[in-house]
Amino acid sequence: MSLLVPLYVHPAHDPAAWHRLVTRAADTYAVVLNPASGPGRAPDPAFVAAAAALRAAGARVLGYVDTDYGARDPARIAADLRRHREWYGAEGCFLDQVTASPHGLPACRRLVRDLRRLGASTVVLNPGVHPAPGYARLADLIVTFEGSWSTYVSAFSRPSWTTRQPPRRFCHLVYGVPRPLVPLAVRTARERGAAVCGPVTGGPPNPWSALTPALTEADR
Repeated sequence: MSLLVPLYVHPAHDPAAWHRLVTRAADTYAVVLNPASGPGRAPDPAFVAAAAALRAAGARVLGYVDTDYGARDPARIAADLRRHREWYGAEGCFLDQVTASPHGLPACRRLVRDLRRLGASTVVLNPGVHPAPGYARLADLIVTFEGSWSTYVSAFSRPSWTTRQPPRRFCHLVYGVPRPLVPLAVRTARERGAAVCGPVTGGPPNPWSALTPALTEADR
């Protein structure tokens, strides 16, 4: 099981979490870098250093980019990717709030094509739900669940088309997981066909402000 790690806290506010993340880089699928709901208006020296340390440790660094469910100007999205690559050395992007419906598929296909032309070697889509099947062919990884542990346990359903795709294409991001149940959350993701996951104990408004306990234990 690989871990997708969105860590949305400034390195100066929680340096221990960032240090731990660097030391456990081998256990991650990728780390999502999010200095200011995107790259920000100028390079942040703390994030520059954190990204360099992660890359040196072998982690894949992805820049956070909001798509606003297809409403955001693709040129602005492309500009965000350029900044992530220039300032933080990101090799790809984590596209958040992606559309999931069939009618949004052509625009998403064009967007991913353009971002790959700009150098994004890894593209992660996050609709947070199971989208129309065509989306799975666009990205390296697609987040088909983002939500609370209680919802994950009680209301998760898996469409049949996902069984025809390899588990390495899917990720589940689950928040509000009781700390003793984090190993169970990892196993559950695997059983539900996702080879990548990101269980955290925090909740809204920013569940991703602390490192996943799956990386904070001494040994897993």
